[in-house]
Amino acid sequence: MHSPILTAIREALNAHADAHTAASIQRLFKEEVKTCGIPTPVVRNIARAHFRMIRDTPKADIFALCEVLWQSGYMEEITVACDWCYAVRRQFTTDDHHIFAQWIDRYVDNWAACDTLCTTSVGTLIEMYTDTAQELYRWTQSDNRWMKRAAAVALITPARKGLLLNIVFDIVDRLLTDPDDMVQKGYGWLLKVAGQRHEQEVARYVLSHKARMPRTAYRYAIEKWPPALRTEAMKK
Repeated sequence: MHSPILTAIREALNAHADAHTAASIQRLFKEEVKTCGIPTPVVRNIARAHFRMIRDTPKADIFALCEVLWQSGYMEEITVACDWCYAVRRQFTTDDHHIFAQWIDRYVDNWAACDTLCTTSVGTLIEMYTDTAQELYRWTQSDNRWMKRAAAVALITPARKGLLLNIVFDIVDRLLTDPDDMVQKGYGWLLKVAGQRHEQEVARYVLSHKARMPRTAYRYAIEKWPPALRTEAMKK
């Protein structure tokens, strides 16, 4: 797709590219990532400034631009895509869940891309239309590690408000013994967030599954517990 707005935003990003920053960003990931080396706040400022030029564009056309940005594989362009998508959240419909699932399955290849999309647009969509959370059960069965992580991380937005606790536990049940550390960290993070609104229920769940829960997920889940409870939880 040739688009003046894509050309403009890529020129703006390239003007801030920095090899030293790119090397620093790479150290945050086990897998190789494509990055221009631009701090996220700078990328978000660029995304915001350029979105003003397309704010009256139909949602479908904005999503088409986002798709092209996702296809590039560059972290900065993915951040712009996520920000532009989230900017039209008031126009979300239940059908958008399928678009988001395709982006995750086709393009996500690191935790940052997964979490940026899921804690903004996907989580907001689930909060708006709670029936779409049923799709997450299917994601837990995927062979794609990022789909499985997304099944948990997408619930973080509603979990921050104390919502959908039963679904949180259902999703964690399905991911509980997954051997992938990215999946473990994802659902451990979800339990940590859910516990801030439902401390007793989440503590009861985590402690009752302690024997089967991988250590990585367990440590994430109890990270924000009160010190005395956390110390007790860490005992063998």
